[in-house]
Amino acid sequence: MLRSAPKFYEVAKRIIEITEGCIVVAHNASFDYRILRTEFSRLGYDFIRETLCTVELSKKLIPDQVSYSLGKLVRALGIPVTDRHRANGDAMATVKLFKMLLAKDVKKEIISGLIQKEIKSGLLPKLLDIVESLPSKTGIYYIHNDKGTLIYIGKSRNIKKRVNQHFTDTSAKSRKIQREVFAVTFELTGSELIALLKESEEIKINKPIYNGAQRKSIFLWGLYQEKDKNGYLNLKLQKADGRKKEIMSFTSMQDAKNYLLKITEKYTLCQKLNGLFETKNSCFKYKINECHGACIGNETPENYNIRVEEFIREMKFENDNMVIVDKGRTIDERSAVLIENGIYKGYCFYDLNYQINNIEILKNIIIPMQNNRDTRTIIHSYLKRNKVIKIFKF
Repeated sequence: MLRSAPKFYEVAKRIIEITEGCIVVAHNASFDYRILRTEFSRLGYDFIRETLCTVELSKKLIPDQVSYSLGKLVRALGIPVTDRHRANGDAMATVKLFKMLLAKDVKKEIISGLIQKEIKSGLLPKLLDIVESLPSKTGIYYIHNDKGTLIYIGKSRNIKKRVNQHFTDTSAKSRKIQREVFAVTFELTGSELIALLKESEEIKINKPIYNGAQRKSIFLWGLYQEKDKNGYLNLKLQKADGRKKEIMSFTSMQDAKNYLLKITEKYTLCQKLNGLFETKNSCFKYKINECHGACIGNETPENYNIRVEEFIREMKFENDNMVIVDKGRTIDERSAVLIENGIYKGYCFYDLNYQINNIEILKNIIIPMQNNRDTRTIIHSYLKRNKVIKIFKF
């Protein structure tokens, strides 16, 4: 194989061309970069490029690994490797490792550092050029100013279209973004669920200036259960209260009412008991035979509460251990959201089934995320309104 390989001087020009304006990413980058510089110096050329080392990044973002050699690290993380110790096999393994590291970097320190280096180089992209460089796919986008600082984080099923809306909108916030934007980076997720979860988490961590309202919980209304003096379980809409455990949360009162109307109809509940119909007598649904009469005592609390409790059970995954499998970033990839003992642990992307069938490997490749009211509501809402590839419990 080496006997038929080209000499370095034969490929030197091509290496310069493909690395121009790029950053060299390698596992133990200082070694590879030193070899390249040595070979180029023999040809009388001063080869200078920025580098990123996946060994250093792994130690920071995936601590406490037994070994950080490429072979052992990718094996521990469940990253598939072919042609180990061959240039192509090691390069592909490093690409997959780097993608995982970018996903684990929730503070976006890697990307912000690269933006700052671009600024020093004097590049000034126009808005149209920025939009043209973006994909029409599902994911998260990050808007940076000329200091590399994140000023806005968003998610969309079509990143290019959404960013273009920011750049053409005439609202006060959009005009400020248009004036300050220097670069837009993105991260594809494939799954809209993961995009929603990442957006919520990363806004809270990075606190971009133009995500003001979303820095705190965006779910301002909650659906709560309470038992009235007659023993009936009522479903009540109230302002979100962190001291109480809600069944479901909503961004607006109108969304909350619409959802409660739908649930009341689906489970044949009483509009009056759920606060949707004010009357001293029976509710409207009873008059058209769509309520069993709990509002006037014609149905016992025991029978009525069975249907309320059925709804509440469906809305909770307390103590559940499950993996939500959905689309990945490419055709041959899947995404996974891990819930353990009813707690949202995080998400990952995988190529091979053994990565999610083996829970220990799954825990290694999971990007840890916060479990809070917002994440629980996002998962509940998404599963109620959208289909995923599969959900399996363990």
